[in-house]
Amino acid sequence: MEQNWRHLPAPARPIAAAASAAVTAAQGHDTDALDSATAGLAALDPAQTGLVLGTATRLLLEQANPDGLDSDAVRGVLEHCVRSAVTWHPDTDPHAVLYLLAGALGVLEEDGSTPPPKPDVLARHAALLLADLLGPRPPERVITAALSEIERTQLND
Repeated sequence: MEQNWRHLPAPARPIAAAASAAVTAAQGHDTDALDSATAGLAALDPAQTGLVLGTATRLLLEQANPDGLDSDAVRGVLEHCVRSAVTWHPDTDPHAVLYLLAGALGVLEEDGSTPPPKPDVLARHAALLLADLLGPRPPERVITAALSEIERTQLND
């Protein structure tokens, strides 16, 4: 069943649809669908897309670690994601996954010495990371929760 995103503000609809398609493709180990969906994600505003995907990642990390997240838990998420993904997606880059985790947790320090991964690489690895964190659960609920969290934050700022 395809999610109807019409209830979302117009700028959020393509992000939600592309993110959902990318994560679903990653869950199904469908390389062609993942390539197509992440190309769509990479073409969207990187700041908005990153905010939605990062918030969804943070929400899933918080849900899985209600007592707090320490470095061992982050390392475990990184290792599990990369080891799971590399079995069907050999181009999985641990550094891209770590970059996404650091960004989602608000600890990313960009000093300009190393350029960030390209938007298509970030989109692909975000889908791989979210698919790993979700397991068999569909992505629509966490994407909706991320958008609600963003809206709540923006209204209270």
